[in-house]
Amino acid sequence: MPTLPPARLDRVLETALYVADMPASRYFYVEVLGGEVMLDTHRLVAVAIGGTSVLLLFQRGSTEAPLPTPGGVVPGHGGYGMLHIAFAIAAGEVPAWEARLGAAGVAIESVVEWPAGGRSIYLRDPDGHSLELATPGLWPSYQPAPHVNG
Repeated sequence: MPTLPPARLDRVLETALYVADMPASRYFYVEVLGGEVMLDTHRLVAVAIGGTSVLLLFQRGSTEAPLPTPGGVVPGHGGYGMLHIAFAIAAGEVPAWEARLGAAGVAIESVVEWPAGGRSIYLRDPDGHSLELATPGLWPSYQPAPHVNG
């Protein structure tokens, strides 16, 4: 394998799910999970998550051909089956999320307590995708923010 020049990824900026029922998915990710719509078209709803990342909801089957834009061509892409996304939540927000999901009629599929102290709540979206609401402690790279004294 060749030696590669140094380069660094900062973070995952956006991720995509492919959905069968765009109105149901839009409602779920905006009204139930609290995302903020940034773009809403027949083939794509772009949802801001926590002010730092973007969830792209694509109408299943509408993205397989390349898409010419004024700035260049977006290559075709797609996905099928049950996919997975984890959303970061604060440890103190677990009861609020459990209450919110219950009020919205969303079943909690599973709860996992991780060895490093994190907790994950698993649920399904309208397309059956596996969603995880995870507190710090799940991964070494996902730890509670250090306490800062003013």
